[in-house]
Amino acid sequence: MRYDVYWEVMFLNITSDMIYGYTDGIILRCLMDGDSYGYDLNSSISKKSGQQYELKEATLYTTVRRLEKQGYVTSYWGNESAGARRRYYSITEEGKKYFYQRLQEWNTMKKLLDVLFS
Repeated sequence: MRYDVYWEVMFLNITSDMIYGYTDGIILRCLMDGDSYGYDLNSSISKKSGQQYELKEATLYTTVRRLEKQGYVTSYWGNESAGARRRYYSITEEGKKYFYQRLQEWNTMKKLLDVLFS
């Protein structure tokens, strides 16, 4: 298999296992752009990934609840005048610190993998 075709195939077959350890960071990064609700978070992730990756709904809400218990995220009910009420999530200062820690870990991991795969 040609090298460029191999990487294209790898990119198109992103599995949940490959990204699992970074779900916290992905969600927190989205919240750095502003408060958001579940469906909007997932849409943002899908859009940023070029529709290559989408969190399962159960994973998204389990992760957000855990981040809230850890003090990295807070939530509140929106004031929608039409449609269902939405629960919005907001990143805390501790959440921002945790995000930057995870980002540093990710950058270190990327460098290591680049070396190991080259």
